[in-house]
Amino acid sequence: MQHTLIIAEAGVNHNGSIELAKQLIDAAADAGVDYVKFQTFKTENLVSRSAKMADYQKRNMSVGENSQYSMLKKLELSPQQHYELVSYCNEKGINFFSTAFDLDSVDFLASLHLGLWKIPSGEITNYPYLRKIASYKEPVILSTGMSTFDEIADAISVLIKFGVSKEQITILHCNTEYPTPMNDVNLKAMHTIGEKFSVNVGYSDHTQGIEVPIAAVALGATVVEKHFTLDCTMDGPDHKASLEPQELKAMVTAIRNIEQALGNEEKKVSTSEGRNKSVARKSIVAAKDIEKGELLTEENLTVKRPGGGISPMKWEYIIGTRAIRTFEADEQIIFNEGNE
Repeated sequence: MQHTLIIAEAGVNHNGSIELAKQLIDAAADAGVDYVKFQTFKTENLVSRSAKMADYQKRNMSVGENSQYSMLKKLELSPQQHYELVSYCNEKGINFFSTAFDLDSVDFLASLHLGLWKIPSGEITNYPYLRKIASYKEPVILSTGMSTFDEIADAISVLIKFGVSKEQITILHCNTEYPTPMNDVNLKAMHTIGEKFSVNVGYSDHTQGIEVPIAAVALGATVVEKHFTLDCTMDGPDHKASLEPQELKAMVTAIRNIEQALGNEEKKVSTSEGRNKSVARKSIVAAKDIEKGELLTEENLTVKRPGGGISPMKWEYIIGTRAIRTFEADEQIIFNEGNE
């Protein structure tokens, strides 16, 4: 049975608070996800002081500032806070994960020996960043928001050139609008990515609700990433495009159910439905009393439940033969091979 890797993206929804971060870990562990993921960055290495917020960030922030630098500085986690969160994840039995947004942060996450890398959509055209991550020769999950096929191909080429095998690469279809309008999701592109690049595929979701990631699993996603928060009404850039804990848990439950429901490509009678066959199907029965030796015709035969007798698919074979004994109306017909 397929096991979809579910990444609960806490991101920066801790709002700079280690206590909120731990509560997010609690919620992720309770939901049953595989990883809880944060974001690792040094603000001064990530963004210039003059950089403006994205429109969605301004919409989702109650404070009337427009500086990415100021916003991100408040959301930055220190190395010591990372150590504390890793320890807390171990205590709660959930895998810690994080995305690095600059080269120094890549080095820091490497020191944590997570064994898995996540490349965010904004870094897909960052050659030095891709090269550095590839040098660790570990599995990579690559998000593709705002990307073209050519940009995806270029990123894959860099990763492979510097040490990552194609089998270690998972490409996530993604739309980088928070929240993503349903008509911009274009979920079928995930399948196209898999076919075009011969890689494992998944889906990083920024829509509201849980329908799309569930649909992605039904379409073959091997990884699903979804933002979550403690409260969608909290102030911050990503809260409004995030699930609350009970929604996250419902998504995980639904995905695990879909995994079981997908089954395999063979069509066969399942154990659970097999016992219903005789109840739901029909047999050839006498439409009225029939005497021994009487010719069996369309007029004195019919089909009724239960099954288990002669299948109605034998109708043409039975018509025109003679009754081997007397049959009462509604009685299942018995037939001997060679009977005329």
